[in-house]
Amino acid sequence: MVKLHEVEDEAFTDKPAPSKNDALLVSDDEEDYTDTESEISNESDDEVEEESLADRLSALKDIVPPSARRAVTTSADTLTSFTKASLSFSGKALWIISTSAFLIGVPWALAYAEEEQYIQMEREQGMMKGANEMLAPGSEPQKQEAQPTL
Repeated sequence: MVKLHEVEDEAFTDKPAPSKNDALLVSDDEEDYTDTESEISNESDDEVEEESLADRLSALKDIVPPSARRAVTTSADTLTSFTKASLSFSGKALWIISTSAFLIGVPWALAYAEEEQYIQMEREQGMMKGANEMLAPGSEPQKQEAQPTL
């Protein structure tokens, strides 16, 4: 048979005497209370500095319940697929619009420029005709007859 014997900790059995202001943990130097027998070492601080953000986030994986992780993963996958589809559609639409502009717009622009050139030539001929009438008023323009070629 096993016999149990209770051992009490000295910190609980010894009650400190109150100081002059009834403060229990105030020292004469009025410094902060520190436990010199602590088992915490400074080595743990070095390990924290070596951890990366990814390591810390992966360590938090167990804190988040699986249903919440699944919901976040599903949302991220949905957002990623929507973004890819949007970029793909935008690229295809841009290709269609640009090739249509080249195939239809360039020939139209060339035809428009040629038409403008003809209109400009007609204006110049009209101005020359008006200038000739001002130089020789009342005279009829000379008609040239076509001669047959031999």
